[in-house]
Amino acid sequence: QVQLVESGGGLVQPGGSLRLSCAASDFTLANYAIGWFRQAPGKEREEVSCITSSLLGVNDLDTVYADSVKGRFTISRDNAKNTVSLQMNNLKPEDAAVYYCATVHGSSFWKRVCLPAGTWGQGTQVTVSS
Repeated sequence: QVQLVESGGGLVQPGGSLRLSCAASDFTLANYAIGWFRQAPGKEREEVSCITSSLLGVNDLDTVYADSVKGRFTISRDNAKNTVSLQMNNLKPEDAAVYYCATVHGSSFWKRVCLPAGTWGQGTQVTVSS
C-alpha cells in the first residue's frame, strides 16, 4: 500500500521560512505526480502546488502553483532521497494550516489545477504567528 509521510512543519514568524518534505514508503515517489494541499480550521482543503513525475526525465518536470503562493513557495523533487519538498518563504499568517502531500492526476498539468488522486499523507501542521 502506498504511504506518504510529511515532515517539516512547525511554528514560524511572519516572513519566515519552512521546508516541508513528503517521503514515500515502499514505492518510488519519482514515478508519481505529487501535490501539496492545505486545510485551515473551518476552511475547505485547497491546492498549494504540484509537480509531475520524473518518468519523462528530470529535466521535463512541470509545476503548478496556487496564485496565493506563487513567488513564495517552490516545489521540488529529490529522487535520490525519494522525497518531494515544498520550500515556503515569506510566510504569512494566512498560510497557517495542516499541509498534506498526495498523489495527483496527470491531468492536473494541462488543466493547471492540482487534482488529488486519492493517496494522502497524515499531514503536518504549519503555524505562522508572531
